[in-house]
Amino acid sequence: MAKLLATECREFIKAVTEKATEMGVPVSIAIVGPEGHLIALERMDDAGFITPDTARAKAFTVAAFRSMSPRFTDGLVIQQWFKERNPQMLVNASVLTNGQVTASGGGAPVFKGDEMVGAYGISGATGDQDEEIGRYARAKVGWAHMPANDTTPESVKQHVNEIYAKVGIKDRSL
Repeated sequence: MAKLLATECREFIKAVTEKATEMGVPVSIAIVGPEGHLIALERMDDAGFITPDTARAKAFTVAAFRSMSPRFTDGLVIQQWFKERNPQMLVNASVLTNGQVTASGGGAPVFKGDEMVGAYGISGATGDQDEEIGRYARAKVGWAHMPANDTTPESVKQHVNEIYAKVGIKDRSL
């Protein structure tokens, strides 16, 4: 069984901090295991006081929903999916988990091979900036946000790509 180690998380946090500093946006970064339990959390100087909780909630949400379905590739897809189908269910999930569920950009799963080993959440900038920072840090440390052998059905990929188009994301697809 693959595992996400704290030392790997520190490298990711370092890469996030590097990009956020370059962009001039202080953020918080949270990384959880596949079950949503916290592995690492850091708040940059001057990041908003609520950003650590928001980053952790983003990471928890991605872990929870990505574990349930390959349809949920990131926080933006989760957000749009609930908006289109049952916004009240998202509110209920948040209430029932004591605020641990939130749907927003800036979070993604982490894979080693075909196994989801965790998820991260970034909070403090705009959703688009949180996403950009996450993509940069993933690339820098070599984290995959998709399984090595993608078995996602074509209908699911098409659906996710339609959501990306609907929310104006032109540079990403499954």
